[in-house]
Amino acid sequence: MSDRIVMRVAESLVAGGPPGTAAEPEVVIGELDGPVGTAFATLLGDQVKGHSRVLAIMNTDIMVKPATIMVSKVTVKNERYTNILMGTVQGAIANGVLDAVRNGDIPKEKANDLGIIVSVWLNPSVIKDDNLDHKILFDIHRKATSQAIAKAMKNEPDIDWLLDNQENIIHKYYQMGLDGKI
Repeated sequence: MSDRIVMRVAESLVAGGPPGTAAEPEVVIGELDGPVGTAFATLLGDQVKGHSRVLAIMNTDIMVKPATIMVSKVTVKNERYTNILMGTVQGAIANGVLDAVRNGDIPKEKANDLGIIVSVWLNPSVIKDDNLDHKILFDIHRKATSQAIAKAMKNEPDIDWLLDNQENIIHKYYQMGLDGKI
């Protein structure tokens, strides 16, 4: 049996597809009988209008393991947005979780003991895109979820790397502001 995983946190950004398809999940992973489990149950039981919390599922009636809850970073007000978030993206996140287990980032023997909270960002522009490529959107969110979980489980980036690279890392939107683009 693997060591106890109290709480791990990470994020990932995967872009490069058509406009609106970038994914930037933030994840919290931990034992269901610890603080992550408490947060998980609280989120699921304390729904907030416009920010529904739902389990990540492979398809209706097939929940992914470890149990994963999705929380939208964007206020959900549009039926089309809801259908994309609770369809394409929900399935992508579930598959990204299984990819993390398959890749060994999450120990298979911990699949029933861990909970994952995924804070999901889906660009609201998807509701205006009549040619939205759901396969690309799915693949990007799947990859981003798997990457975020891998980073969390490996505690990446580590503090030494951050200290060594601090002055070389410039936030994208800060740089855009410096360049007069925002």
